[in-house]
Amino acid sequence: MEGARIRRIAFVGNYLPRQCGIATFTTDLCEAVAAAAPETTCFAVPINDRPEGYAYPPRVRFEIPEEDLTAYRRAAEFLNINDVDVVCLQHEYGIFGGPAGSHVLTLVRELRMPVVTTLHTILREPNGEQRAVLEELAALSDRVVVMTQRGKEFLQTIYGVPESKIDLIPHGIPDVPFVDPNFYKDRFGVEGKIVLLTFGLLSRNKGIEYVIEALPAVLERHPNVVYIVLGATHPHVRQVEGESYRLFLQRRARELGIEQHVIFHNRFVSLEELVEFIGAADIYLTPYLNREQITSGTLAYTVGCGKAVISTPYWHAEELLADGRGILVPFRDAKAIAEAVNRLLDDEAERHAIRKRAYLYGRQMIWPVVAQRYLESFERARAAGTTRTRVAIPTLNQRPDELPVLKLDHLKRMTDDTGILQHATYTVPNYDEGYTTDDNARALIVAVLLEELGGKAATEAPELATRYLAFLWHAFNPETGRFRNFLDYNRHWLEAVGSEDSHARALWGLGYVVGRSRRPGLWKLAGRLFDEAMPAALAFTSPRAWAFTILGVQEYLRRFYGDRTALQARETLADRLFQLYQKNRRDDWRWFEDRLTYANARMPHALMMAGYWTGRSEWLEAGLESLRWLVGVQQDKQGNFVPIGNDGFYPRGKKRPHFDQQPIEAHATVSACLEAYRITNDAFWYREARRAFEWFLGRNQLGVPLYDPSTGGCCDGLQPNGVNENQGAESTLAFLLSLLEMKLAEAYLPLQQKRVEQRMVESAGVANGASAEI
Repeated sequence: MEGARIRRIAFVGNYLPRQCGIATFTTDLCEAVAAAAPETTCFAVPINDRPEGYAYPPRVRFEIPEEDLTAYRRAAEFLNINDVDVVCLQHEYGIFGGPAGSHVLTLVRELRMPVVTTLHTILREPNGEQRAVLEELAALSDRVVVMTQRGKEFLQTIYGVPESKIDLIPHGIPDVPFVDPNFYKDRFGVEGKIVLLTFGLLSRNKGIEYVIEALPAVLERHPNVVYIVLGATHPHVRQVEGESYRLFLQRRARELGIEQHVIFHNRFVSLEELVEFIGAADIYLTPYLNREQITSGTLAYTVGCGKAVISTPYWHAEELLADGRGILVPFRDAKAIAEAVNRLLDDEAERHAIRKRAYLYGRQMIWPVVAQRYLESFERARAAGTTRTRVAIPTLNQRPDELPVLKLDHLKRMTDDTGILQHATYTVPNYDEGYTTDDNARALIVAVLLEELGGKAATEAPELATRYLAFLWHAFNPETGRFRNFLDYNRHWLEAVGSEDSHARALWGLGYVVGRSRRPGLWKLAGRLFDEAMPAALAFTSPRAWAFTILGVQEYLRRFYGDRTALQARETLADRLFQLYQKNRRDDWRWFEDRLTYANARMPHALMMAGYWTGRSEWLEAGLESLRWLVGVQQDKQGNFVPIGNDGFYPRGKKRPHFDQQPIEAHATVSACLEAYRITNDAFWYREARRAFEWFLGRNQLGVPLYDPSTGGCCDGLQPNGVNENQGAESTLAFLLSLLEMKLAEAYLPLQQKRVEQRMVESAGVANGASAEI
């Protein structure tokens, strides 16, 4: 390909009119490259964070819904068959679906042309998933673009990216003349005023309150100062907390008596308007609170426009404002901000010297220059020669079947202000049957996994999780230390103490909240309840209750690995399971009991997980051996998943019943097999998880689906003559849990080896007495 003209370039990232910094950057870069190379076709492939998308311009050729993993594959097919010569990808964790934005890897893995990736965030202390995603993305990319020297250093020292693969290209800026601020002030009604400016999408990490706190001291010496806060609240922030941050800032200005000196312009402005606002500013401020910000488009714009800038010392500011191009002040220090503003207003010569140095430095950042450097990077990528081969659309053996789209309609239909109802008549909730702790514990895990999946699904999580957690809180009786299980529709408990299994399932759900939720109000309450409910589980005699408790403890230990009570409980219960397995195991019956009954896969799941994390190889091997035997038993000659029927279950040496087949068996098998895959990296386990999941979709003995895509519900079981058409909570939750676990696993499949290696390192650290987060 060396020497061949680049004919088609695709820019992947957010795109205007979506309101975010990445959208602005991608749009500006695409237009700048198109202007610099008029013989080249440039088009965009944006990521949508809402179903209806945006009113994009003609340059947009293909749209990717953020959370639809299959859309990333289709986008790759679209780019491959349209003879795109180079893909320019904009990477920021939060704009792509999946944990740590891992869905983008599905796109990049299947592209058959050179990929040049611009990294807008490079974390110094990434978590395991963030590190794995960025390392693989860098490995798959032919060139990696960073905007700062510090970013280049991080890529080399933290992520192991070779220097020869990295291009340092600054953030692009518009090319504007060096003008007197007074030229623009009359357009905004601030003529004769000294204008301080902050712009960008509002969120609480912007630190604007510290500028407002500084204004009284500034106004004492310069009473004609006005502070303009330009920009709408970030759309994702507005979804969660509305305009609470802006209202807080406005309230604080009024409390300080400076409201006549503060202007809030609550709008996402065009580039032309933005240039005029920047032009009118005498001093620009970025009082951000987070040091670990590797790039800031707003800072780049203002430096390039020749503004006197005062900023906190986040990473990009330290680099861009060096050598007298601006003033740095400490984080969260209103007094220092006031002193810096007064210093520049008192010394006009220094202010203008800073402006001139910034403007001259910014000449290397204007979009025509930056576009040319990107074109050079694209040529280097092509000259290096990508190792990818051009292929047609993949055949079935090259790609797994697509997972269903996540639909929560029936879950929400079954949920009311109390919790999730137990049963349904067809698709209609059955009030007569009331609620159970069992189902609300399962539903709580669904809510936590929705949060972990991210994207639009995560917006549903907080309300649902709060409702289900409140149910468990109400179900717990501190006098007995036990959970009640059955609650009628009139909110009367039907028993003083629930079953051992229901108690253990509650611990399982609470453990998920503690270990995985990022919402302190949820995991703190769940942790308190977990501690109070944990002691009772040690007296249980049900092996399945032991298993559910172990699974809950393991999730709990993600956050509180040093909890000795939890560690000892895991040890005690796992050893009981192992002793039970040794007692009942035979060469032709590798199981924990003398019969197979319900929730069977939970026992090997719990034992192998405990064995893995404690280093007890005999537990791990017993768990894997029993699970392998179970998946063999649960399979017919046609390769269908066939769970043990509940019509008498399956005593050793007797004839096994094939019906009724229950959804909870399919979910238990999916979950256990995925865990076995994570532990062993053996693809056999992923195939078995897939086999069990496809039981819901019609790969079963009757060839009929149990999942109803029109409602988002799941039928209550497979009977000899068809499905039980009632869509109750247990079955619907079993399907949703299976789907969520499969979606999370699918996003990580190619990262599996790195995850296994990382876990082994962590496990070794734990064995040496180190405290670690799982």
